[in-house]
This record gives sequence, structure tokens and C-alpha cells, in this order.
Amino acid sequence: MVIKYFQLLKTKNFSLLWFGQIISQFGDRLTQIALVGLVSKASMSSSSLAIVMSMATIPVFIISPISGVYIDRWSKRKTMYLSDLLRGGFILLIPFLFFFSKSLWPIYILTFLSFSAGRFFIPAKMAFIPELVKKKDIFLANSLISVTGSIAAVLGIGLGGIIIDKYGVSNAFFIDSSTFFTSGLCIFFISKIEGGKIFVRDILNISKDAVGTAKKSFVFELREGFKYIFTSHETRYAFKIYLFLFSYIGSLYVVMIRFIQNVLSTVTKDLGFAAVALGAGIFFGSLIYGRVAHKISIKKIINIAVLSSSIYLIFFVIFLKHNPTTLCAVILSVILGLNISPAFIGVNALIHKNSDNKLLGRIFSGLEFISHLGFLIAMFISSFFADLFNPFTVIKSIGIIGFIFSLILFIKND
Repeated sequence: MVIKYFQLLKTKNFSLLWFGQIISQFGDRLTQIALVGLVSKASMSSSSLAIVMSMATIPVFIISPISGVYIDRWSKRKTMYLSDLLRGGFILLIPFLFFFSKSLWPIYILTFLSFSAGRFFIPAKMAFIPELVKKKDIFLANSLISVTGSIAAVLGIGLGGIIIDKYGVSNAFFIDSSTFFTSGLCIFFISKIEGGKIFVRDILNISKDAVGTAKKSFVFELREGFKYIFTSHETRYAFKIYLFLFSYIGSLYVVMIRFIQNVLSTVTKDLGFAAVALGAGIFFGSLIYGRVAHKISIKKIINIAVLSSSIYLIFFVIFLKHNPTTLCAVILSVILGLNISPAFIGVNALIHKNSDNKLLGRIFSGLEFISHLGFLIAMFISSFFADLFNPFTVIKSIGIIGFIFSLILFIKND
């Protein structure tokens, strides 16, 4: 099987796309960890960190509903390398504008613009793959792109912390922008010729279409999603769990960053290690759950995962506070990932198993909107309290509230 992957990479055009997207995925995560470093350097306000992180999420609502329409009109190759060049340019401007303005508002705008451009890269990449490989190699190509892209994303978080610690925040942004320029150059040298063109009028219409289409898509898809969700017991349950999980994660996102920074006395290095460890725990937990999933009720494993993760979260912060070492943070994060991973897989499996296949697109679209909305609202609420109280107190409170809600869900759905 490995030999087939190497044979696939001998195809010049595909190997250029493959390498370009690896660098691009790495750059995406490096951007996020560099932003954490910059905001932490400029302000210890949790609200400021919540705003800059939301600028990376909001494009999901505004740009994603319309990006596919334009990608189908345009040359996929040009869309990708222009997206990378724009991202590289926006990222390159961040340290300069911050140096001259000493304000975070230009950073918020550039972050939003950078991640908005990124919303065109991913669907264009997925739409371009069938044009670069033979039909029989589509599965191999998608597998290779997915696995290596995920590894690059995890490395972007882990190495990002080390890069910032060693070279400084400003240099991290310079390195980050170079990853997008490198990716764009790789895509540029793909020799595939397409008929689509990028028109200036399309660029000018994107903002207008984004607002109108996102608004219509949001209302329509939520209405359709809610209609089905509230008539299907299993899907309604999956919806509640999904909303609960993402709100839970959102409430922890910023305050956990602050907690790890305070306890371990580093800005990004240990944060990167903990994030990689959490990802590793989720990965291995998913593999383990996949082996035993057929033996245990899906709802039961979801309930157990959510309840145990809520209890473990309280233990996590108490233990790390009294044992503030990188090794403890890494081990605790791996265990947390192992705990929570079955919940996410279980919810998706529950929907696939019990929902109407004709409505899956609308169901998942509705869930994506609601989950991101819950994430953003919870993130801003918890960051507000984190500015009033210390992160340790806020996380313990979130853990207790989460435990109560998860216990109710466990009792009602056991």
C-alpha cells in the first residue's frame, strides 16, 4: 500500500499540490499559535484573545456558503495560489501594523481577511484533485491528502510554540507568511490548464454575496435542520450533545490557554506541546473506540465520554496547578483526548445511522452553524469572566457546570 502512495507522488502535478497543501496546513496552525503569542504579548485580556480567535472562525459563517459557487466558475489552480499569496501577504502585514499602531484592531481585521481567503483554498483543493489523478487513484489521493494534512496541522501547533519561543513573535509571522508563499509557488507550477478565469467583478461581488447568501443560508438551513431534528429522537439527542460539546469547548478555549500560560510561565511553547498531546489522545482514542464501537451502545459511550471528561477536567486543572511541569501537561492532555474522542465519533455515527440520508447535508450544515455559534458565544462569555476572575477558578466552575449538565444528560438518556 505504501508503494502505491509513492507511485502517486511521482505524478508531478499531484505532488506539487500535495506538498503545497501540507505547507499551507502547517501555516494555518502556525498562524493561530502566532496570534496567541502576539495577543498575549500585547494584552493579557482574555477578551482580546477571544476576539482574535473568533476572527478565524467567523469566515465559516460568512464565506463558506458562497465560496463553492465562485470556485466552480474559476480556475481551481489560480484560486489556490492566489488564496495562498493573499494569506501570506495578510500575515506578513500583521507584525508591521502592530509595530506602528500598537493596536490590536488591525490584527483582528487582517486575521479575518487571512482566514476568509483560506475558505477558498480547501474546497478548491478538493475539487482540483480529480483533475490531477486517474479515477482509480482518487481514494489513495484523498487518503494521502487527509492524513498528511492532519499531521502537518498538528506539527504547526507544536512547532509553532517552539518557533515563537526561540525566534520571537514577529519572526514567527515572517516564517508563517513564507509557508503560504511557498505553497502558492508550488500550486503556480502545476501545469494543468483549466478554462475557468477569475474576474474582477467576481472579486467585487464577494462581499455583497457573502452577506446576502450567508444570511439566507443561515436562516434556511437552520429552519430545515431544526424541523427534522425536532421530529427525530436520535437526531435531536445528537444535536443536544453537539451543541453542548462545542459550547463546552468554546468556554474552555481561551481560559485554558491563559491557565496553561500562567501555570507553566511560557506564552506558546508549552501550549503547543499540550495541543499536540491532546490531538494525539483524540487520534488514539478514536482508533480504540473504532475497535470496540460495535460492542457498546452509541448513546451509552457518548454519555460516558462526556461525563468522564467533565469530571476529569476538574482533576486536570487541580493536578496541573500543583504540578506545573510540561510533562504533566502533556500526559494530562493525552488522557483528556482519550476521554473525549468517543463523543465526537459517536455523534457523527449516530446521525449517519439514524438520520434520513437525503437530509444529511442539511442536518450537518445546521449542526455546523449551531455548533460554531455555541462555540463563539461560550468563548466570549467565559473570556469575560476570565478577566474578572483567575482562569483556574473559571475552568473549575465550567467543569462543575459541565458535570451537572452531563449528569442530567446521562440520567435522561441512559
